[in-house]
Amino acid sequence: MTKTQVFENRPPTLGINSLGRIGKLTLWHHVGRKYFKEIVVNLGREAGTSLHAIAQMIEKDATYGLLHRFLHGIKSDRVIQITDEVNGKMLIDGVPVTILREARNPADIPWRKYGADIVIDCTGKFKDPTMAAGEKNGSLRGHFQGGARVVINSAPFKIKNKALAMPDDAVTLIYGINHTAYDQKKHQIISAASCTTTGLAHMIKPLLANEETNNILTASMSTIHAVTNTQSVLDSMPKAGEKDLRKNRSILNNIILTSTNAAEALGQVIPEVKNIGFMADSIRVPTNTLSLIVLNVTFQARHNKAGDAATLDTKMINEIYRKVSESNPEHLVKFTMEQNVSTDLIGVDAAVIIEGQFNHTRTAFINVDLSQIPDLPENLLTTFSEKTMKVPVVHAKIFGWYDNEYGSYTNRVGDLTVYLHKNIL
Repeated sequence: MTKTQVFENRPPTLGINSLGRIGKLTLWHHVGRKYFKEIVVNLGREAGTSLHAIAQMIEKDATYGLLHRFLHGIKSDRVIQITDEVNGKMLIDGVPVTILREARNPADIPWRKYGADIVIDCTGKFKDPTMAAGEKNGSLRGHFQGGARVVINSAPFKIKNKALAMPDDAVTLIYGINHTAYDQKKHQIISAASCTTTGLAHMIKPLLANEETNNILTASMSTIHAVTNTQSVLDSMPKAGEKDLRKNRSILNNIILTSTNAAEALGQVIPEVKNIGFMADSIRVPTNTLSLIVLNVTFQARHNKAGDAATLDTKMINEIYRKVSESNPEHLVKFTMEQNVSTDLIGVDAAVIIEGQFNHTRTAFINVDLSQIPDLPENLLTTFSEKTMKVPVVHAKIFGWYDNEYGSYTNRVGDLTVYLHKNIL
């Protein structure tokens, strides 16, 4: 029997490394989805006093409530049953789940023993796809030694040695943007980018796909972002060599300026963005989930057939997103004219929710000094009576909500995982 035949005869089994925020919610997603018939979760250490303590932490969530109510409604009963304390086995809503509590290094996790051919690494620690499987402190490639065939990283890639290029077997994929670029013969390590890049990509793609808005001159974004576990609950001393002291300030009562690699990662999934001077930053606020992208885009105004400057206004921008929302059967992009606040959208299953009522545009002219245009032939410059030119532009400010934990990011990682598993058969 070939390896392929062995794989096809197995029940679909998913491996999850870590029970942090994304790891735990990934488990929730797949327990509810029921595509994978078994799930193996590597916790990598003992927790609490027993498996029952781990089950309680899986069942209860300060943001989304109790698992059984999340899955089945307010009147439902508990859905976790311990079946084997010693071997870490439980049933969660009928799905067999095994909790592993020994190995921290991915190379030591016995995925092969449990038939987990696809593994989602949710630790946030292993981001460098160039590191070898035998790396002392662990690496993404270590999962292959344990038996995984495909590894999904729930974080952006970050290559430490800047002299190294991205390996051929590594790729960044966002479901609904470029997930069909997956090549089963080549790609083994996949980054699912980040929550912000996922929301941002679904905001930018409709603009680039539309003739009226694909002539983007420049763009920038700020994400008003909920807190994450990388921040300090109370003020703390930074690690040696830490340059960003804001990360160690209390998340409870501060607005904290920080950075994001969303612009860089966006170029990996939408190559056209590399031609745009795109900037991105993040502003952390003390909420537990639900974030907001404020996207600023400048378009060069087009001319209609009569030669007049065509007006690109708020109505047209909103109509683009409305049509995408209505034409997409999976509703990855949703459009609303309601007056929402952040808690209204927690858990909503969408990559991004466009806040149409708050979007706005402004048309203006910018004066371009022709003498400052690089490579403009001198003889051509002398033919102009004026050395400046007025160029019509449209500035747009577009708002998009996204549930950075479950509704947007974890669900899209779940969609990507199922797609990849179906295509490695």
